[in-house]
Amino acid sequence: MEVKSMNTTAIIIGLLFLISIVAAENPYRFFELHVTYGDISPLGVAQQGILINGMFPGPEIISVTNENLIINVFNHLDEPFLISWSGIRNRRNSFQDGVYGTTCPIPPGMNYTYALQVKDQIGSFYYFPSLGFHKAAGGFGGIRISSNPSVPLPFPTPADDYTVLIGDWYKTNHNDLRAQLDNGGTLSFPDGILINGLSSGATLNIEPGKTYRLRISNVGLQNSLNFRIQNHMMMLVEVEGTHTIQTPLSSLDVHVGQSYSVLVTADQPAKDYYVVVSTRFTSNILTTTGVLHYTNSVEPVSGPIPNGPKLLKWSFDQARAIKTDLAASGPRQSPQGSYHYGMINITRTIRLANSVGLIEGKQRYAVNSASFYPADTPLKLADYFKIEGVYNPGSISDQPTHGEIFPVTSVMQTDYKAFVEVVFENSENTVQTWHLDGHSSFVVGMELYKWSPDSRKLYNLNDAIPRCTVQVFPRSWTAVYIPLDNVGMWNMRSELWERQYLGQQFYMRVYTTSTSLNDECLIPNNALLCGKAIDRI
Repeated sequence: MEVKSMNTTAIIIGLLFLISIVAAENPYRFFELHVTYGDISPLGVAQQGILINGMFPGPEIISVTNENLIINVFNHLDEPFLISWSGIRNRRNSFQDGVYGTTCPIPPGMNYTYALQVKDQIGSFYYFPSLGFHKAAGGFGGIRISSNPSVPLPFPTPADDYTVLIGDWYKTNHNDLRAQLDNGGTLSFPDGILINGLSSGATLNIEPGKTYRLRISNVGLQNSLNFRIQNHMMMLVEVEGTHTIQTPLSSLDVHVGQSYSVLVTADQPAKDYYVVVSTRFTSNILTTTGVLHYTNSVEPVSGPIPNGPKLLKWSFDQARAIKTDLAASGPRQSPQGSYHYGMINITRTIRLANSVGLIEGKQRYAVNSASFYPADTPLKLADYFKIEGVYNPGSISDQPTHGEIFPVTSVMQTDYKAFVEVVFENSENTVQTWHLDGHSSFVVGMELYKWSPDSRKLYNLNDAIPRCTVQVFPRSWTAVYIPLDNVGMWNMRSELWERQYLGQQFYMRVYTTSTSLNDECLIPNNALLCGKAIDRI
């Protein structure tokens, strides 16, 4: 489809002016992403995929701390499209978040230019299509934010840096999967596992004696995955923008939506070795393999594929062992431990319980009994233009109600600069993963069974890892501390895409009465308008 480009030059000049108010000293990087349909067959069956610049997965977005990213997205599809940036905080600027609660979709045949700043961020993240069920067709790619050269890494500079996108996959086209859900059905068990878009043959090339960084993200739809490499140990060094205490691992559980960095050293005899990814917590275990290829290899992969862990306790123990390296620098030269989250008074406790039920005879999911239905207007635009009748702040309880689920455009009202405790409570038999846009959350505790105020005695108040996507194990709870330091409308969602699509999400309105640009940016001058916000500018 031919794209009618908006006045991109004028738009970019305007965006640069707005950003320069607060970011004049930081450099810019420019990207063009062309979104098209294309034939793919990752599991040997031809299906319609979503390509970015003709690629599946899409190209990596590479940047450095504090840089401004000007990303022009051209929608060549025959339906509206949005890209969101998992883990990118978009400080003071939820207009750019790329989910339907904040941003109008890019119409077919049109383009939209995002203006992001990776302010005070480093690490491994990814982008993905946020509307409908596009994520089941592709449209995702890695995001790499490197440290400023003046800020030392807590490990020697690797010889190279690889993005590894793993995820479960269906042979069924995304429109058919979406229709299943719209008609009251659920997703079946996936058909396979992909590594960088391949069900077999994905290859990582390494030279003997050198160390490499692997940035691993689970971009799948519903399954936790275990990642391991035959005869090689991995060293965990970073989780979603925070340097960790360096921990040797034989394998790593990566839950849906999560990202990790590990170091791998080519210290084995010259041959090829299996890279293995398999499902966790499933009765039927799906497995796929790639290849770790030594450049002087004299032998192809051989021997048994290494087994993954089986017990839930193993994953619990690994998750609890991931801690922040307090002495290491993060985006700045100051130590990561300079922020003493454990000494800040909690201003509010929010408890969130996931549930499942029926609405009008169709399967739905909910948070505190509220099953999210999108409004006809992005919530952030309704907020900005003071449009009534789109949503009601406080339309979702901050405590479990244990009642029947109900439909609502759910928005939770919170205060800017509050320091909140959020407890995710999972009474179901599946692993849940939760993501909050615009923020990082300190994972202070996770245990089996029910949470109570006495559970705080178990919290890690010293070196908990801050991250944007957190798992909650079956019949368990996970507690996080969140400094609400980012004004805007922010999506809190399940990363299990069936559940997200069918209502297990809501928006957190981080609100201030201040109109200062130090607290929130103006609406972008190129903002797309839709619903009740049409003609508001």
